[in-house]
Amino acid sequence: MLELQNVSFSVADGGAEKEIIRNVSLTIPDKKLVAVTGPNGGGKSTLARLIAGIERPTEGRILFRGEDITEKSITERAALGIAFAFQQPVRFKGIRVLDLLRIAAGRQLSAADACAYLSRVGLCARDYIGREVNASLSGGELKRIEIATVIARGAVLSVFDEPEAGIDLWSFRNLIEVFEDMRKTIRDSSILIISHQERILNIADEIVVLKDGAVERQGRREDVLPSLIGTSAAVGSCLAAESGEGKRSAC
Repeated sequence: MLELQNVSFSVADGGAEKEIIRNVSLTIPDKKLVAVTGPNGGGKSTLARLIAGIERPTEGRILFRGEDITEKSITERAALGIAFAFQQPVRFKGIRVLDLLRIAAGRQLSAADACAYLSRVGLCARDYIGREVNASLSGGELKRIEIATVIARGAVLSVFDEPEAGIDLWSFRNLIEVFEDMRKTIRDSSILIISHQERILNIADEIVVLKDGAVERQGRREDVLPSLIGTSAAVGSCLAAESGEGKRSAC
């Protein structure tokens, strides 16, 4: 279980302090998929970065399974079982997909083991296992490879920051299937997804609404989602798709 207790986060802004997260208290229970949504600029991605350890709270505490991790680094939190997937996955020139999966798993995975993880995210393993994690991969391919590394980690808490960002509609549909599969196989772990896509919110067990840096509402999907439909906190699945001619609408 992850618990945030009166967490705030401010940054310097022209000589003044700008508060991005304001006195947030919330609990991410074990064995649940929790979605955090809300208007753009509401602090969602900052909240994810605070949980991962990329940023440190200016006030408050973060507890993970009863242990205070407020001052722990990203590496220390990873060792405790917290995995983080970036909004824009990092590219690694010279590192193969197989190498990345082995690093994530923390052991010398066999090619067959690595292929099993890639298959879970809908990739044909023989086409990807030897490829470099570089610009030759599309945004959707990178997203799915990153999710495969999170699965390989066997994390206690997996945090995904806007996984739909920068991918086409076909890849988005596949991501939904991957998250649905992860949700079905949750045992002692939890999943936290930052998103305002209605299809992602619809597979969550609980939804947290973050607005102006504060928790406006938290509850079961069936109680919270109906009030969000049609608002900026829950949009449909029309996405910007990348093509050789630039970005186009894919609805």
